[in-house]
Amino acid sequence: MNKKFIILCVSSLIAYETMAQDVVTAVEDSAKIEFIDVPDELIVSEEELLNDYINKNNLTNGNEEVRVLSYNDSIIVNRLSKIPTTIEMPFNDVTQKFIDMYSNRMRGSVAIMLGSSNFYMPIFEEALEKYGLPLELKYLPVIESALRPSATSRVGAAGLWQFMIATGKRYGLEVNTLVDERRDPVKSSDAAARYLKDLYAMFGDWGLAIAAYNCGEGNVQKALLRSGDVEIKDFWSIYNKLPRETRGYVPAFIAANYIMTYYCDHGIVPMEARLPAQSDTIIVTNDVQFKQISSVCNITVDELRALNPQYRHDIVPMNYALRLPSQSIEAFILNEDSIYGLKVGNAPIRRSVTGDIEGNSGGLSASTKNNKVAGKTVSVRSGDSLSTIAKRNGTTVARLRKLNGLKSNMIHPGQKIRVR
Repeated sequence: MNKKFIILCVSSLIAYETMAQDVVTAVEDSAKIEFIDVPDELIVSEEELLNDYINKNNLTNGNEEVRVLSYNDSIIVNRLSKIPTTIEMPFNDVTQKFIDMYSNRMRGSVAIMLGSSNFYMPIFEEALEKYGLPLELKYLPVIESALRPSATSRVGAAGLWQFMIATGKRYGLEVNTLVDERRDPVKSSDAAARYLKDLYAMFGDWGLAIAAYNCGEGNVQKALLRSGDVEIKDFWSIYNKLPRETRGYVPAFIAANYIMTYYCDHGIVPMEARLPAQSDTIIVTNDVQFKQISSVCNITVDELRALNPQYRHDIVPMNYALRLPSQSIEAFILNEDSIYGLKVGNAPIRRSVTGDIEGNSGGLSASTKNNKVAGKTVSVRSGDSLSTIAKRNGTTVARLRKLNGLKSNMIHPGQKIRVR
């Protein structure tokens, strides 16, 4: 037989086997990608992110030129090592898949989240700093909620930090028919920091603490027991013993830290953020609906919802805080009695003693009726100021001056001051 023909046949066979192996490897790799459990909250479209009120009204496209830069594993390992943190951030096949997902398929969503991070990261950092926690934990809400206070998971977790009701209540977040403080950015961030601190104290490892934040401390403890090694204190050592979604949770957290730090090296241009108008809070003295406030204070109901995401039915209950743009605070104070007296729609504003809303889509509590009788008056104590009296009685200096016809802040001990 012709030697050249034999050599050609052998070469073709080798080439075919190599090609077949490449196909098998490609299929195996795609299968790995397909079966990596991606937290549900990561699968959020750019359109949905941009429909968020704060994003829609405060983000615009960045003006930088888009640059797609090449990189390899050793570069990523080096970059991860340079993130100043006490949290272990290893690079492996699972982490790589999430980094690839963020830097390619989700680059548009990353650009939006980089813009919206201007609104929320200062709140997260303040809470984490308060309890002495690593500031890199501020990126947990990126994978929990894509930085949306309105986010709700299929199992009922809610808010930026995706608290379940039981866990939220355990950490002091109020959840009832009208109020869901899991959606309050400030209160939920404080609760999340305390929860993370407790989880770290329980497990002594940030990988395990972060995993427990996702699936609960009980599931992590069971995974540790199943491992059969009581000395194990490491996420990766019990990786296959954890619930499927949690296996992708810690790698997704590492990838979120990476992409939110090195986005520029992947040619991702953040959306530019215009910070919302400065806002402040006021304690309401009667139940009040957003529509009542909107009609007097020149603010839309949508804006009120964005500023007060914790109120579930557009009603602020009596003695709760209402957040308004600073320029609207004065209008509210000057017209407070008129606002409370407004009727919304044709039905009377009222609510039954049991708390069920009657008449229309929202209304005032039965306690409001009693509240409309004679106003409350206090005596000025030695050392009191209008500011201390206002704080003690859940009101403002401006309202005290209006109620009492005061032209200045001067008061004296024994003086009677009307506080409502």
